[in-house]
Amino acid sequence: MGCCGQRMIMEAVAIGVAILAFVSVFTVMKLGSSIQSSLVGSASGCQFPAVFNFGDSNSDTGASSIALRRVPPPYGQTFFRKPSGRYSDGRLIIDFIAEKLRLPYFSAYLDSMGTNFRHGANFAVGGATIKSEPSIIPIHLSLQLYQFEQFKSRAIELYNQGNKLFAMSLPRPKWFSKALYTIDIGQNDLHAGLLSLTEEQVKASIPGLIDHSALAIEKLYQEGARAFWIHNTGPVGCLPSAINNLPKTGNADPNGCIKSYNEVAQEFNKQLRDRVTQLRNKFQDALLVYVDIYKAKYSLISEAKQHGFVNPLGFCCGHHKDSSLKCWDDAVVNGTKVYGASCSNPSEYISWDGIHYTEAANYWISNRILDGSLSDPQINPTPLSSLSSWQHFHQQTFRLLFRWTVLIDVKFHDEKLGLRDLTATIQPVALSLSLWTYSYSSLKSSRSAP
Repeated sequence: MGCCGQRMIMEAVAIGVAILAFVSVFTVMKLGSSIQSSLVGSASGCQFPAVFNFGDSNSDTGASSIALRRVPPPYGQTFFRKPSGRYSDGRLIIDFIAEKLRLPYFSAYLDSMGTNFRHGANFAVGGATIKSEPSIIPIHLSLQLYQFEQFKSRAIELYNQGNKLFAMSLPRPKWFSKALYTIDIGQNDLHAGLLSLTEEQVKASIPGLIDHSALAIEKLYQEGARAFWIHNTGPVGCLPSAINNLPKTGNADPNGCIKSYNEVAQEFNKQLRDRVTQLRNKFQDALLVYVDIYKAKYSLISEAKQHGFVNPLGFCCGHHKDSSLKCWDDAVVNGTKVYGASCSNPSEYISWDGIHYTEAANYWISNRILDGSLSDPQINPTPLSSLSSWQHFHQQTFRLLFRWTVLIDVKFHDEKLGLRDLTATIQPVALSLSLWTYSYSSLKSSRSAP
C-alpha cells in the first residue's frame, strides 16, 4: 500500500475516533440531563451505592468491640459521646469517606444488633493482619475475605426470596459489582515483626505480605469487584507507642520518628504500589486506586504546628491525671471502675492513644486523600451530585477532546505517524471514556435503586 493510501486510512481512523468520542460525550450529556433534576438538592446522590471495607483498627467500626473486648470510655467521646467501637475519640477515615460519598456510616459485619448493611459492610477488625499471626488475633485478611463471600452469597439468596425486610437492609445483588472496595491493612504485620525480628528480617517478609494482599484483590475481582481504593501503610516509626517503648539512639529523623522503622514501611509501600500497577494491567476493566496514606500522615506530623496541633509525637489518652492506665485499660479503684484518662483538648493532638489517630487528625488526612492528589491514578471519589458538577464535567470533556483532536491533526500533518503511534495517541481517549462510562453507570444505578 502506498504512503498516500496509508495516510488516508490513518486520517479516517483519527476522524472516526474523534466522531466516536464526541458522540459518546453527547450521549452521556443527554442521559445526564435526564437525571439532573433528581440530582439537584438530593441528599443521596452517591457515585457508589455501597462500600465494602477490609482492614484493621484504623478502619474498624465495631467488630473488635463485639467479637473480642468492648472498646471502653473515653473512646468515642468527641463525636459519638460514647464508645462506638472505634479506636479513636471520634470518626475514622472510613467514616469521612462515607460522608463524602453521602452514605451512612458502615456497620461492622460482626455486629448483629440493629445493623443495616444496605449500603455496604465493614469487615475490618482491630488487630487484624494480612497473614495469619496467632500472637495477635485470629482474624486476618483471608478470613475477612471469606466473611465477605458468605455475606454476598447470603445477601443475594435472601434478596431473591423477595422478603421486603431483608431487601431493605441488604445491598441489591447488582450493587456488588458497582460498589467501592476499600482496603487498609498491613500496619500490624510490620509492627509485630519489628517487635520480634530485625528490621532486615521484616523487610524480607514483605514480598509474602504483598502476595497475600494481591491474592485478596484478585479474589474480590473474581467476586465481581471492579473499583478498589487501596491504602498503603502509615509511618509506623512515628507512632508514640513505638518511640516511647523502643527508643533508638541515633536513629531518629528530623521529626523525631524512628527512621529505620519508617524505611520498613516505605519498602512495604513501594512493593504494594508496584503490585497494584501489575494488577491494574492485568484487570483492565477494573479501577485500582493506590492511596498514599503514608505521605498524608507524615506531612501532618511534619507540619503539625502549622495546622493547629501541639506536640506531633505526643498523645491524648492514657497518661493524664497521673493515671498509669493505658487508654484501652480499666481497673477497679475503691470499688469503682476507672478508665484511662483523656486530655481536655483531643483536637490539638494527632495521636489519640499512642497508636491510633484522633478525629481531628483523621479529618485532616481524609481531606488530603479525598481530593485525589495523593492517589494513583489521581481520582476524586466525591460523587457528582449537582447540576454544577455536570456542567463542569461537560466543560472538561470538551476541553480534553479539543486538545486530543488538535494533537492528532498536528501529528498527521507534521510527523510521519505510524499505526503504533496512532494507537498511543488515542489511548487516553479510550481510557477517559471508560472511566466516564463507569462513573456514569454507577451513578445511574444508584439513583434508580429503591
